[in-house]
Amino acid sequence: MNTAHQQHLTRIYRDGLLEDVLPFWTTHAVDHESGGFLTALDRDGTVIDTDKGVWQQARFTWLLGELTNCELLRDNPSRDIWLELARHGADFLTKHCFDPADGRMWFHVTRNGQPIRKRRYAFSESFAAIAYGELAQTLHSDEYAAKATQAFQRFITHSLTPPADQAKYTQVRPTRSLGFPMITINTAQQLRDSIGLEVANEWIDRSIEDIERYHLKADIQCVMETVSDTGEIINHFDGRTLNPGHAIEGAWFIMLEGRHRHDSRLVELGCTMLDWMWQRGWDNEYGGMLYFTDVYHLPVQEYWHDMKFWWPHNETIIATLAAYLLTGDEKYAQWHQLVHDWSYRHFPDPQHGEWFGYLHRDGRLSVPLKGNLWKGPFHLPRMLLTCWKLLEDSAHNETTKVLDSKRP
Repeated sequence: MNTAHQQHLTRIYRDGLLEDVLPFWTTHAVDHESGGFLTALDRDGTVIDTDKGVWQQARFTWLLGELTNCELLRDNPSRDIWLELARHGADFLTKHCFDPADGRMWFHVTRNGQPIRKRRYAFSESFAAIAYGELAQTLHSDEYAAKATQAFQRFITHSLTPPADQAKYTQVRPTRSLGFPMITINTAQQLRDSIGLEVANEWIDRSIEDIERYHLKADIQCVMETVSDTGEIINHFDGRTLNPGHAIEGAWFIMLEGRHRHDSRLVELGCTMLDWMWQRGWDNEYGGMLYFTDVYHLPVQEYWHDMKFWWPHNETIIATLAAYLLTGDEKYAQWHQLVHDWSYRHFPDPQHGEWFGYLHRDGRLSVPLKGNLWKGPFHLPRMLLTCWKLLEDSAHNETTKVLDSKRP
């Protein structure tokens, strides 16, 4: 990955963000009548469902705030528009996305904000926290900082001590999931940057320790998605199912924490997670990242297990690029090229912009929609922005190789 190639990638990620993906969403998703964002969009941006996912309200608000605060974009003429839209999204979150009965957030609401569904987990709160945090930073707002802190605390409290009547499973087979510590790391990282959250490092340390203690299995070189409450592999469908893209997302969170602290052990840990899950997730027959695999290579229960979703590819593009820039190991440059090239051959829509979200295993299009309750302006634009930043830092010698020797 020489200088010319890095410059080529920089243009792809920067221009893809600013000239393709972001304009698609700001043009088609903003609900000027009822507030918030309409993310259930067809291929050309036509609205195909007016219900609103709370995750996507918060995630798009975060993205717009992050762009407003980004040093690379401080002279961009669209900053005022992004800030206005971020406030637009935050207003909808505040007015419509919290249940006044218990303070929890909804997962799914109508166009005008009437509640439809609340999930047992509290990831809506984690995404609202980072959205409020970005507005607190750009507006120097104590009010938004308080909202961010409160949403983060709700996320933590509910995840650790959910009400008994909201438990997903009985206590016959208690489990712990990779999702909570992984999302806690990134949420705390974001809030450390935006509002200087005092407990950020504490929660990052605790979450990394939990991942290492319970989810990493060195004897079989695997990051488990779900384990028993004491960390044992559960030899049933749910316990054996791996989500390689999810573990790889957590890997780059930990790598970048290592870069932040100049801690080679954390970079090594993130690279190890990437190594293990690349081997379990990369499709050697058709290319691309498989959605689910089985820890023992048995059949997977979920029927979409071998589909190619957009977001695991986004996360793997980030992780392989970060691993290369932090280690200098050409293996990661080769992996990055593999996942980048496969993704850019199959996911982008050359006619209407943005990316398709759902492909068959061989890369054929499954469904042409661009957004729904799960897919919105988050994983793809975050990938483009993160990779652009990493490459710019490298070009200006601001990305120091934390691991000086090449890894086996």
